Amino acid sequence: MSTDRLAGEAASAPEEAEPHPAEPAEPDGTGTPAPGGPGSPATAGPDPDRTPDDHSEPGGAGAPSGADRNDAGAAATARGGADASQASAAGTGSTHGGSADHDQAASAGHGTSGGPEADQDSGGTQAPGPAEASAHAAPGAGAGASAAAGRGGPGGAGAPAGAGQNDSGAAATGQGGADDAEAPTAGTGSHGPRDPDGEQPPAGGADGHATGAGTHGESGDREQAAAAPGDGAGGKGRRSAAAEALAAAVRAVESGERSAASFFNDAPARRPAAPTAPAAPAAPVHERPRAAAPAAALAPVRPPSARPAPGPGGEIPGSGDVRQVLAAGGAPESLAGPVAETLGERAAEALREDPWQLLAVPGVRPDQADGFARALLGPACEPGDERRALALTGWLLERAALQGHTALESSTLRDALAKVSVPDPDEALRTAIAEGAVLVFQDALDAPPGARPQAADDEDAEQPVRVLLGLDRYALAEESLADALARMASTFVPPQDGEAPTGGPGAPEWESSAAAAPTASAAELLRTVAAHGLVAHSGGEAARAEPAALVAAARALGLRAYAAAHSEDGRRRLAASLGEAPGAAPEAASAAVTVAGLLADAEGPGRDEEGALALDLLAVLDAPQLDVETAAMLVESLPDGARLVLSGDPGVLGSAGPGRVFADLVAARRCPQVVSRTPDPGPIGELVSGIGIGELNQVEAPGKEVVIVPVRDAGEAVHRTVQLVADSVPRAIGIPAEQTQVITPGHGGAAGTRALNAALKTRLNPGPGQFGGFDPGDRVAYTPAPGRTVPGTVVSADAEGLRLDCAGSPVVVPRTEVGELVRHGWALTAHQAAGARWPAAVVVLPGDAAAGLTRAWIYTAFSRGERHLSVVHGAEGALPRAVAEIPFKERTTRLRALLQAQVPAGSTA
Repeated sequence: MSTDRLAGEAASAPEEAEPHPAEPAEPDGTGTPAPGGPGSPATAGPDPDRTPDDHSEPGGAGAPSGADRNDAGAAATARGGADASQASAAGTGSTHGGSADHDQAASAGHGTSGGPEADQDSGGTQAPGPAEASAHAAPGAGAGASAAAGRGGPGGAGAPAGAGQNDSGAAATGQGGADDAEAPTAGTGSHGPRDPDGEQPPAGGADGHATGAGTHGESGDREQAAAAPGDGAGGKGRRSAAAEALAAAVRAVESGERSAASFFNDAPARRPAAPTAPAAPAAPVHERPRAAAPAAALAPVRPPSARPAPGPGGEIPGSGDVRQVLAAGGAPESLAGPVAETLGERAAEALREDPWQLLAVPGVRPDQADGFARALLGPACEPGDERRALALTGWLLERAALQGHTALESSTLRDALAKVSVPDPDEALRTAIAEGAVLVFQDALDAPPGARPQAADDEDAEQPVRVLLGLDRYALAEESLADALARMASTFVPPQDGEAPTGGPGAPEWESSAAAAPTASAAELLRTVAAHGLVAHSGGEAARAEPAALVAAARALGLRAYAAAHSEDGRRRLAASLGEAPGAAPEAASAAVTVAGLLADAEGPGRDEEGALALDLLAVLDAPQLDVETAAMLVESLPDGARLVLSGDPGVLGSAGPGRVFADLVAARRCPQVVSRTPDPGPIGELVSGIGIGELNQVEAPGKEVVIVPVRDAGEAVHRTVQLVADSVPRAIGIPAEQTQVITPGHGGAAGTRALNAALKTRLNPGPGQFGGFDPGDRVAYTPAPGRTVPGTVVSADAEGLRLDCAGSPVVVPRTEVGELVRHGWALTAHQAAGARWPAAVVVLPGDAAAGLTRAWIYTAFSRGERHLSVVHGAEGALPRAVAEIPFKERTTRLRALLQAQVPAGSTA
């Protein structure tokens, strides 16, 4: 492993021999001043770079400056639940960050570097009312992975009454990643959960499954507390007897007074066979997605939005009335569009009845919503207002989803409510449950190590449980996915020895293909898939050839087999592997698709007459990048009897959206698991393999494959990074700048993506930024959907918008969306880079990101380079410490428990 210099035969460049560190950039990385002193309006909106765990702002209430937004959990794990949001100092009303999960007010013009995936973008929502500090917290990651069995909370029957909570957001259920711009308004005082048609989901039984008439065909099996009668406006009201009983039951379980089993008299209902739904447009996760309308491969993977379409002049209907309400509450009128888009045409009326519904708009913080409510309600505005408690409960759960959680432990949510100044968190949770704003689940916990196993005939023995609270949207997605995976395992009929195949290859044909497989691991995968409908496959970069060999062999046997990757770059590499597989037909490369393109019917086989994907076998590579909603849409689209292989590298960062699908499937141990024995080659492969097991080893790199460049501070890190990309790597390694990708922990800060991109543009493609800050030839990162980053290059711009070349595919980004969807892309975060590789990678580790580094982040970043890796290292001892001691950040999910409850333990045989 080389240190500092790339080319031993050449003298250092003048700047290399005598470095002149650049001046640290301003907090936003571009030198652009933060908007606004007091009263300066700013618009709220999602950050296109930001994905759901992009959670921390440096210096905010104890947040680690290096907290990684996408690293499988909340930043609150490291900061004890303290929220990155902080009241602005010096009386300013504007805040940083256009998203609700990491806003921090400017502090007298000072700022520090952001940590992994931390976003410090100026232009957040201005505080709409008098500034009043309201310490609030993201619920931390405190819980670990879900455990054995999932059960719903006991409670009264009956669906909660009230106006439609998800008028503007429920349709986002099926999208691939948590969408800041389409965050549902669950938890606001006037709205209870609804399906996309505006109907309240019916109550069910008690095995932890969300119900919904006609959504999946399952029987009702989770009871939901009835709402207290009210006018639907979210005002104060008396709780029903059922709600009181439910709250008492939760307290009894948590205190140990009663066992969880005592609340359940009926066994969990088994899910019937999945119904056949008529052809319909792509639908939210709680409808079988059938016959989605064709769309461009780069289009967002999301169902049709339920939001109102823009009227004449592009204004959302109802914006005028909303503007008047915002003015009365002291909020900037620039929020009128986002509010009308989020809350619907009756947004003005909804805000008058419940001002805290402003929290449903991305970028609005609790202290801003409190100021707005005080201005509208006057003396009637109280910290203990039920509407405030409901809105904050939903807001905290949505924030948790942005950090990867699908539910939170009741104690975690209770603590988070206390940190946002809710006087009685227990009462707030009881009200939220009664109103149907949150759902209650109970998961049985694994017995602690060394504990005596419970006797089979000891029915009275208490089993430890944890009480989880979650939003209907993610509950439906997780339960739908568990049902669909169980269906894949149960409806597949393997070929039998000696029997003639019925419409497919028999056991002898599969064995013959396995014998011809290129590696022993590929042969094992073929034999396993031949006999099972659901298989998990894990391995590094070299192991991607194994599912490719599987798909090529299956197609040679006459099956309709396809392989799906997370990114376009992954699809191209997959297509190359398919073409090189032994016995592959010339058209084998056409079997490589992206998950987004497959769901949009832009790639792959299309749909059959029942609306299912017309295939017999699907191998999904990059499976750790699947969030729970995208995974549910994908697996529900598969026909009965098909084979599904989920393949991925367990060492990489998790999905951008909520859930940990691949990790939960592996942990549940309810399907066969094939672990590849094919090592990644070369010094980079050796280095990354060691990191995967917690070891940061010195590796021999005679060809300068791995180079360490130590730096003293962020300014020097930027300087040396530009030097590496523009000069050293092309000169010593022979890889041009356009094939080198810079990866850094966060967007903000003096060595974040913004600062690095500004410096790299100045060196590599200087220009005035004539097209909204962009010039022809600029490398960009295009974000067509939350959690999906598509690298591209600016071609030109015209009246239609900014024209990009994304890996040979032309893309036109409308002018009004350029600022939201396009950023410069010479430097990316590790999560944006996941699923893609480049000939060379330069990983920047500034010192202020040290606290948020994890093994998964380092593993992901270091493995993005194919031929060369340079590490600009300023994190000192934090790097080996993270590799050895901090594997990843936990996410609280329920999929593991749901799978263990539904799929027989013998399914792995």
